[in-house]
Amino acid sequence: IAPEIAAILKVQEVPLQDYLDFFEHLWQKWNCSADGRIRIQLAPANLHWCSDEALEKLQIYSLKYDVGMHMHLLETPYQKVYAQKRTGKSAVRHLHDLGILGSHLTLGHGVWLTEDDIDLVAESGTMICHNASSNLRLQSGIAPLNHYVKRGVTVGMGLDEAGINDDRDMLQEMRLVLKLHRVPGMDEFVPTSPQVFQMATEYGAKTTGFAHEICTIEAGKAADIVIMNWQHIAYPYLDKAIPILDAVLHRSRTSGVETVIVAGEVIYKEGKFTKVDKAEALEELANSLKVPLTPLEERRSVLAQAVFPYVKQFYDGWLDHSHCHPFYCQNARH
Repeated sequence: IAPEIAAILKVQEVPLQDYLDFFEHLWQKWNCSADGRIRIQLAPANLHWCSDEALEKLQIYSLKYDVGMHMHLLETPYQKVYAQKRTGKSAVRHLHDLGILGSHLTLGHGVWLTEDDIDLVAESGTMICHNASSNLRLQSGIAPLNHYVKRGVTVGMGLDEAGINDDRDMLQEMRLVLKLHRVPGMDEFVPTSPQVFQMATEYGAKTTGFAHEICTIEAGKAADIVIMNWQHIAYPYLDKAIPILDAVLHRSRTSGVETVIVAGEVIYKEGKFTKVDKAEALEELANSLKVPLTPLEERRSVLAQAVFPYVKQFYDGWLDHSHCHPFYCQNARH
C-alpha cells in the first residue's frame, strides 16, 4: 500500500512559497477590508509537519505583517519523543533556539511540556490554547493548566474542531476545564470560575487578531453579548452567597441562552437564529452526506484501516511510562 499512501500525501504538499503567497493574498483581501470581522493568521501545523526553514520564514512573515501564529505543539507524547529524535532537545526549546517563541505565538494543546518548557513559554510571553475535551477524547493526556497559571502563562480555551467536540458547547467546555484540574488536597492550587471564564473570553481573544476589539465589556469594543435566563440557572434554589460566575459555570446550559448579539446585531433570539434557517441548513447538510462515496473515497477508507497496523508497529517502543512523572497526582496504585 506504500505507493498509494505516498500518492495521497503527495497531492497534499504545498510548496512553502506558494503557501506564503496565498497568505499574502488572504491578508490583503481580508485584514485590510472594511468589514473587520476576519483576521488572517499564520498556522505552522506542528513541528513534525514543518521544516526549520519553513518555521523561520513563517516567523519573518508574522513579524512583517504583524499577525499572530497558531501552532499545535506537544499534543501527544509521541510528538514529545519525535522532537527529541529530530532535534536532540524539547520541541519548545527548539522553537526558542530558532527565535520563534513570543507574544505573537499561540501553542495549541501543550499537553506534554516540561517544567523547563513552561519557563520558556512564560518568559517569552508565548500563549497556550487549552483543548481539554479534545485531549481526553483522543487519549492525548491532560495539560498541566494549574502550572501554566502559576507561572503566569496566558491560557485561552478552545474546542479543537467540530469533529472532536461534537456539540461545540463552550459552556460545557468551561465546566469540564473547571473540574478536570481540581487535584486532591485542601490547599492545592486549582482553577476558579473567574479564571476559567477569563480563559474562554478575554484570553481566548488574545490568541486571535481581535484582542483589542472583543471579549470584555468596555467602551469602544464590539457589543458581543450572550444573554442567559437567570431563572434557568438559579431555579429551583441558589444560595444568595453563591457568586454569579460560580453559578454560571456550574449550572448554565445552552438551552438557557435567550439572546446572542454580535457587534450590536442580534443573531439569536428566543431559540431561533435570525440570519440563517437552522432546519434548512441541517437538511441541506444531511442530504449532502447521503451522497455515496466515490471509488477514490472508498479506497482511501480502506487504506486508512490497512495502514494502521504499520503505524502501530512504527511507534512501538516510543513511549516508556515507567519514567513518567506527572504534574498532577489524582490517584495511586499503592
